Amino acid sequence: MSAAPAWLPAAMMIASGSIHAVVNAILKGGSDKLAGRAVIDGTSALILLPALAFVPLPHGAWGWIAASAALHCLYLFALVKAFESSDFSAAYPILRGSAPLLTATLAIGLFGEAASPREIAGIALIGGAVTVLVVGRHVALAGLGWALLTGVTIAVYTVIDAQGVRAAPSPASFTAWLFVVMGLCVVTSFGLLSRGRVFRTARSQWRPGVAAGALSILTYGLALQAFALGPTAPLAALRETGMVTALAISVLFLGERVTWPRAASVLGILGGAALILTR
Repeated sequence: MSAAPAWLPAAMMIASGSIHAVVNAILKGGSDKLAGRAVIDGTSALILLPALAFVPLPHGAWGWIAASAALHCLYLFALVKAFESSDFSAAYPILRGSAPLLTATLAIGLFGEAASPREIAGIALIGGAVTVLVVGRHVALAGLGWALLTGVTIAVYTVIDAQGVRAAPSPASFTAWLFVVMGLCVVTSFGLLSRGRVFRTARSQWRPGVAAGALSILTYGLALQAFALGPTAPLAALRETGMVTALAISVLFLGERVTWPRAASVLGILGGAALILTR
């Protein structure tokens, strides 16, 4: 089988970022975000459950899958709390902006992955540009704490999943098993934390949750396939270009203004992506 084109992992990750912004906007719009997240991840697990019969067992990656599923539960709980305590436009840039720098630190420092000075500069520029979106916005201390915790968990699970998808027999095997195990973990833990409330309130918001669950498979499936083909740190940073899509939606469809921090952020994200993509 011929090698994948060099541009393919980057294209996958950029597409993944745009879809990811849509999934989080759907989650933020729900009345009960804990229930919304349970529906999303439960749907993803149910969709991929039949696929387990057709993919090989993820030998060599079981430990990575278990660690990732547990960490995703913490990540999603922190994400829900961040959205409950702060506006989407304030919390999302913090948690997404902090993740690329932390991911690069772990991937390069802990696993010794290579990254050129140009790629490191691009990663830093994207992280800083995303964080600029918080300028002028009030963020409660609780919201800031939950958003930063979310950013930390994103970085850790990103590095774990990048290692896991490379250790598995195939990206499809790792992806299917991860989504099924993660969905079971999220639905069970959120059901226990809410004392069953999520199952009662999920009935009123299942339609957007099902759509977001299908999109979740697409967005993270693309990311995992990209990690199987390329380096973790620069690809993870490219996923944050999804913020440009989020900003475009807010301006074109929600009637929000193009402020100078937003314009500067878009230019910074695109500039950082250009640094990473330039060969």
